[in-house]
Amino acid sequence: MLSLNQGQKVEEVGVWDNVEWRWNLTWRRRRFQWEEMQVMELDSIITRVSVKKDVVDILEWRNEDSGCFTVKSAYGSLTSMDRDTQKQVFINLWKMKTFPYVLLTAWRVLLGKIPTRLCLKKRGVLLNSALCALCESEEESCQHLFMECKYAWKVWNLCFKWFGILFVQHNVIETHFESFILTAGSKKQNLIWKGVWTAVIQCLWEHRNAVVFNVGVVDVDEVFYKVQLKSWMALKHKGPRFSYLLSDWVLNPWPCISSYK
Repeated sequence: MLSLNQGQKVEEVGVWDNVEWRWNLTWRRRRFQWEEMQVMELDSIITRVSVKKDVVDILEWRNEDSGCFTVKSAYGSLTSMDRDTQKQVFINLWKMKTFPYVLLTAWRVLLGKIPTRLCLKKRGVLLNSALCALCESEEESCQHLFMECKYAWKVWNLCFKWFGILFVQHNVIETHFESFILTAGSKKQNLIWKGVWTAVIQCLWEHRNAVVFNVGVVDVDEVFYKVQLKSWMALKHKGPRFSYLLSDWVLNPWPCISSYK
């Protein structure tokens, strides 16, 4: 999603309405549903900016003494925002053979930086409700939506039943991810299993957005089937030795990963 306002000055992307400044951003194309949340995040950030009349616009990068932007300083700024990016949990995450957008969603969830309703509320975005879009019983925090919501809990349990294993679930996201292992599995097999974890996160987020933006109905079985489909597609496209059919993966996943020693 790209704005047509890139490179323009502040005075060119808004108008004064008496003494109130109103932003007027334009976009290159029609936005997708999942991008609407990003626009809401952007709105919550720029509306807190105090715009003053009769002040000359300048571009300045505050992370460099020269005021000029560099990729090195931008990377340093991002990594310093959260030292957890150096943890083993993220090292393991980036090793997985799945789609980049799935990894990106999982990364944002592990950092607690996904735009849930509670997150948007804290940023000053006006919402009709901050309750979970799935269960509507508690505020929609990242922790609740993916770990504590009764519907998310059912999806996780279906995954364990699918693989025929018993698992004591942790309600802390990072701990849940770290402990999501197959005790009898090899390192490569556990990467596949953790790939299922990322698929659950992605499918829960997509289903949540469908409920919010398309007035969808919460359907645990549908989410679980999409988890199976998305994890199979990732293996099909990323796994060099994976040649099993979707039906094989759905009916009995163990033989499908047995070739990964």
